[in-house]
Amino acid sequence: MQTSFNLSHLMLISVAYLLMLFGIAWISDRGLIPRRIVRHPLIYTLSLGVYASAWAFYGAVGLAHQYGFGFLSSYMGVSGAFLLAPVLLYPILRITRTYQLSSLADLFAFRFRSTWAGALTTLFMLIGVLPLLALQIQAVTDSISILTRDPLQERVALSYCALIMLFTILFGARHIATREKHEGLVFAIAFESIVKLIALSIIGVYALYAVFGGLDGLELWLHHNQMTLSDLHTPLQEGPWRTLLLVFFASAIVMPHMYHMTFTENINPRAMVSASWGLPLYLLLMSLSVPVILWAGLELKAATNPEYFTLGVGMAVNSDWLSLVAYVGGLSASSGLIIVTTLALSGMALNHLVLPLYQPPAEGNIYRWLKWTRRALIMAIIAAGYGFYLLLGSRQDLSNLGIVAFVATLQFLPGVLSVLYWPAANRRGFLAGLLAGIGVWVASMLLPLITELQGIYIPLFNLIYVLDDTSWHLAAIASLAANVLVFALVSLFTDSAPEEISAAEACAVDNVRRPQRRELIVMSPQEFVTQLAKPLGAPSAQREVDTALRDLSLPFDEHRPYALRRLRDRIEANLSGLMGPSVAQDIVATFLPYKTGNEAYVTEDIHFIESRLEDYRSRLTGLAAELDALRRYHRQTLQELPMGVCSLAKDQEILMWNRAMEELTGIPAQRVLGSRLNTVGAPWEGLLENFINLPDQHLHKQRLPFDGQTRWLNLHKAAIDEPLAPGNTGLVLLVEDLTETQLLEDRLVHSERLASIGRLAAGVAHEIGNPVTGIACLAQNLREEEEENEEIREISNQIIEQTKRISRIVQSLMSFAHAGAHRQSDEPVNLAQISRDAIALLSLNRRSVEVEYFNLCDPDHWAVGDTQRLGQVVVNLLSNARDASPPGSAIRVRSEASEQTVTLLVEDEGSGIPQAIIDRLFEPFFTTKDPGEGTGLGLALVYSIVEEHYGQITIDSPADPEHQRGTRVRVTLPRHVEATSPEN
Repeated sequence: MQTSFNLSHLMLISVAYLLMLFGIAWISDRGLIPRRIVRHPLIYTLSLGVYASAWAFYGAVGLAHQYGFGFLSSYMGVSGAFLLAPVLLYPILRITRTYQLSSLADLFAFRFRSTWAGALTTLFMLIGVLPLLALQIQAVTDSISILTRDPLQERVALSYCALIMLFTILFGARHIATREKHEGLVFAIAFESIVKLIALSIIGVYALYAVFGGLDGLELWLHHNQMTLSDLHTPLQEGPWRTLLLVFFASAIVMPHMYHMTFTENINPRAMVSASWGLPLYLLLMSLSVPVILWAGLELKAATNPEYFTLGVGMAVNSDWLSLVAYVGGLSASSGLIIVTTLALSGMALNHLVLPLYQPPAEGNIYRWLKWTRRALIMAIIAAGYGFYLLLGSRQDLSNLGIVAFVATLQFLPGVLSVLYWPAANRRGFLAGLLAGIGVWVASMLLPLITELQGIYIPLFNLIYVLDDTSWHLAAIASLAANVLVFALVSLFTDSAPEEISAAEACAVDNVRRPQRRELIVMSPQEFVTQLAKPLGAPSAQREVDTALRDLSLPFDEHRPYALRRLRDRIEANLSGLMGPSVAQDIVATFLPYKTGNEAYVTEDIHFIESRLEDYRSRLTGLAAELDALRRYHRQTLQELPMGVCSLAKDQEILMWNRAMEELTGIPAQRVLGSRLNTVGAPWEGLLENFINLPDQHLHKQRLPFDGQTRWLNLHKAAIDEPLAPGNTGLVLLVEDLTETQLLEDRLVHSERLASIGRLAAGVAHEIGNPVTGIACLAQNLREEEEENEEIREISNQIIEQTKRISRIVQSLMSFAHAGAHRQSDEPVNLAQISRDAIALLSLNRRSVEVEYFNLCDPDHWAVGDTQRLGQVVVNLLSNARDASPPGSAIRVRSEASEQTVTLLVEDEGSGIPQAIIDRLFEPFFTTKDPGEGTGLGLALVYSIVEEHYGQITIDSPADPEHQRGTRVRVTLPRHVEATSPEN
């Protein structure tokens, strides 16, 4: 077989393909591809196809040749994990997103609150994944050697590793902060997955139709080669396919590249729904071509190892384009896994091996230091993979290398399950179990792989273990069993630290609680910056606090204890994504500690529980869903209650502030929830705190000046135990607004007082009338009898004049007293006409103040009532306005109308009426005029006549607030329904 490929051609193709991948990632990051496409769930699902590495692209055919249909376990195991997403993947995704845990080492360090847990996980993961990295390098170099027949594999491997170092740094280490999502990387890996699928499908379709002539030809070939078909079934009965299934099931979570793409790069949790069926479908399509390619290679007697039949088919039929498709597919599978795996491992090594030993000085640029350190780690990891490849010297099959790596990562499965479902697990058990499992794996799988060791004598069982194709699964089961046994025994017989218990509750699948309602030493975001500047430097500290505030939508002047706790947790989560949970916990605990003086009062954060319940709402079923519906109903009842409700914890932190309380106080709930009562502000702070300190459970008709008005309130309180802190008693305050009721009562009292005065006036007027008449008669007689005596006549005239004045007062009193009993006529009254008549009448008095009257009433405005009495109302109002106006000023009378009422307005330009006496203007005998110039009965009579007409009278003073002058009197009366006066 001849080939037209040479090394330079293939290296150029490799560089071009990697450049294309980088270009796709670059234009995605720059927003040149619409976000709705980049963030589509299909893209996320395809990016998970990174699982199908060169081992799956090439080695799956060799696995099928070795284990028959057992090769499907590599697809079914991962598919099973994603089909169990609700109970396995969703909880991990929730923890990862909440606490910014970017790797498996971060997850274990957070759950077990142990730097050692993260460090050993990272170290063992690096060792365990080296065979997988060597596998990718070997697959590319072997494929180039097969196509070029060039035996200088080391040179090819070194060149490929140098290229992949460069592109891995460009893909994932260009950003300053490692916690950022790499949308371009996700999109590029999704493209890479499509390339693999298309390449494998093209080869499979070619094999089916070009080699076998279609489905009928394949069936005929299988009929003549029964042994080939039976070779696929036999291993299912005898081989270790169950162990393979378990190994690949675990790889969906514990493999660093799968964890990174599944959880760390997840932007939308809902995309997991699509991935739960989309990834199994993708792997099913990948697997369809494997048996056909295997049979085609056997039929064509391809010269390659069965693992490289994907390449061998094209070479066997002398098809350069088909061989090139296979090479690009293998290159895509290999480069995708190396890029994602090294990115994930470099973050783990940085967070758990480098930073715990050395942290950058606060004076420098911490982000730049982290970026360059991670780049160095990427190069070191790829170099380690290349070194392991050289150590093996291409002596191992791809399937053997893959199985060794997958069994190594299997040791982390017990830890993952304990994070979700075993709160009693502790760090000692995890570390002991991991050491035991990895120890068995090193002795039984890694040493035989890298040495010429043929077997291991096990004295306990008096047998010799030999690592070959039929016994590796024994090593896998033995290592996992040792891990689980030691993990369980040590955890059961040792105690967990308090911080481990707290972390276990936070990680539990059904967790809705986190006991952290405590007060911080720092009291503002600015103090956060000051404290964090010590380990991070001022610019980095400011950036981290600003980022956390922006994430939580909090203002920079935030002071509420609840909000500050959330800010602290968010900063810890963000630092965890940047530097790992162990370092983040140390920084936050050291520089943002809680107060220690009130350690006795630590209770559940009810706001945190509420938010978690809201997040869980869509996943609650059965009785839990019914209880949540009941909770929401009761909370809604309190929120909509037409009475202010304020719930306080023992330390006076506000836990509830319902809508009625918002309307009553003018303070939004968002501003006060989670803060102390003493931060509410006057006058509510003083009112509520005084009431809390009183022994009384109820206070009635409390007067509260507020916003230029007077409020009347009823206060009630009740002690209630906090639901999640037995022994801690809080308070529920009820605030009832009685202002409207009090105003109605005041008006009723005022009306009753006027009625009493009216009855008194009628009696007084009746009693005064007769003596006054007698005095007037005697004075007239005296004047007639003493006509010649000028002095007596003058005195008599004065007596008669005073008796007339008394008579006028008495007549006014009688009119006021009998006003309510007057029988009015319900006739249409034209407001413009009665205003005109009143102005004409007042203009006859030449001794009055010279003012100018303007009648601006609409002629079409008619009221219902008595013309004479309403005329008396207008005369009184204009007279008062004239007396209060300065010379040369104007008095305006105008009208307004609505559907049912018509309003007469009288406005002057006088000095106005003091607010203190406005409420007394309608009382009989109350006047602001000098003695002898008024009786104080005019407005009282006006008030009675207006009420008699079922109207209302109000006074606005000053009418001109800008110049603080003038008075406006509004008289509202029932409107006449017809727009014109009746015909004569």
